[in-house]
Amino acid sequence: QVPLAESGGGSVQPGGSLRLSCTAYRAILSSYQLYDMAWYRQAPGSQRELVAEITSDFITNYVDSVKGRFSISRDNGKKKVFLQMNNLKPEDTAVYYCNARSGGINSWGQGTQVTVSS
Repeated sequence: QVPLAESGGGSVQPGGSLRLSCTAYRAILSSYQLYDMAWYRQAPGSQRELVAEITSDFITNYVDSVKGRFSISRDNGKKKVFLQMNNLKPEDTAVYYCNARSGGINSWGQGTQVTVSS
């Protein structure tokens, strides 16, 4: 498995923005480039859901509720994946988790809290 470290969470007002980062700090660069990376979130009392994903070929996919507001990107040279979140809403409040998948790899970060409240 690949250790993942998330950062960038916090508390913002509705309409605000946050940028989450996830680093696969122990991954071998040539292997990281093959990972499909994703962001999931889990709100209290809810199941974990896929928010956005970016494949090793840079193909992106988003859950409908964040389309047009969130953007996922990756920097393979730095072994990082990002989630830019704009126009945040209270319903975006959750713990956000980074995920890396490839072959037998399915790794999760510890999560970072995002709270959207006035």
